[in-house]
Amino acid sequence: MSSYPTHPAAPHILPVFITEPGQPDYFLIGSAIFLIMLLFGLGTLYFRLHALPEHIAHGKAGKLQFELVAVLALLGLFTHNTSFWIAALLLALVPVPDLYAPFAGMASSLAHIAGWRHRRPPPDASPPPSSQHGAVSAEPAIAPEPTPLEPMAPDVAAPSTAMDAAIAAAETEIPPATSTEAGNKDRPGKGHKA
Repeated sequence: MSSYPTHPAAPHILPVFITEPGQPDYFLIGSAIFLIMLLFGLGTLYFRLHALPEHIAHGKAGKLQFELVAVLALLGLFTHNTSFWIAALLLALVPVPDLYAPFAGMASSLAHIAGWRHRRPPPDASPPPSSQHGAVSAEPAIAPEPTPLEPMAPDVAAPSTAMDAAIAAAETEIPPATSTEAGNKDRPGKGHKA
């Protein structure tokens, strides 16, 4: 087995992984490869487990819920605080109702009934000047103001339904109350002098 003499205190039958001096240690090489592969495998499992709430929320959650789940999962990953990860997992599993869409629909319908529309900028408006060659300006960026609503002109939009026609007819028949009449309706005897 070996050309070198063995020590008299050593057992006569040596295990296979014991190598001769100067020969490669295959057991050490195999153990190193196994430990490196185990490290990569456990790291992949760890990161996949931390991304589990995001994967669950990706298909069924809204944008806001998905972003909250992602932030909580990242906080759990970087702070090593499992309560963030558990909160992200629970938020991903519980369906949060979409509260914005019904209110946006109601607001749109009421704006349509009231005859309000978004004011659009004139077509000849030029875009704001940009900085040259990608240089960053020292002035702070100003956020654009939201477009205000303005009443529609009667000739712009014709009534599309019978309900719109009835509302338009009612608005033309009933004159609006002035501020003094509206304020004096509630107080008897204050509206007219006798």
